[in-house]
Amino acid sequence: MSAADLPLEIALIHDDDGWPDGLGPLAERGVFAALAASKSRLKGAAEISIVLSNDAEQRQLNKRWRDKDASTNVLSFAQIEPFGAVVGILGDIVLARETLEREAEEQGISFSHHFTHLIVHGFLHILGYDHLNDEEALEMEGLETKILAGLGISDPYADHT
Repeated sequence: MSAADLPLEIALIHDDDGWPDGLGPLAERGVFAALAASKSRLKGAAEISIVLSNDAEQRQLNKRWRDKDASTNVLSFAQIEPFGAVVGILGDIVLARETLEREAEEQGISFSHHFTHLIVHGFLHILGYDHLNDEEALEMEGLETKILAGLGISDPYADHT
């Protein structure tokens, strides 16, 4: 079954005009690869929103929902139970453009690779994965690394120095 056959709609919402064009296919590749590699399976029609935002908006969201007064690269807001049925409105993934650009430059990786990594990371959060303790982090980061390798993207957690 191809990605086109799956009943999962991905809504890409531009809240900031500075984002480059053509990110839809990258977002789709990341979401479908994460879904295929996860413990979760689609149980019916589903929708995920990916919001392309900026540092100012991300900072407000991070302050309101996580009590952290700073921007962050990606926030996920799940609307489903962790590892539950993947159906209906799954939630929102919000990305901050300036943070993503800065991190990609600092890490010496392409914007598209970092974007894809953050889509995979954010979608795994939607599905129920987390990294609040060492065991969870090991599982989630290992899965991210496997998914990204399948997309031709190097391990984001490896020491590249």
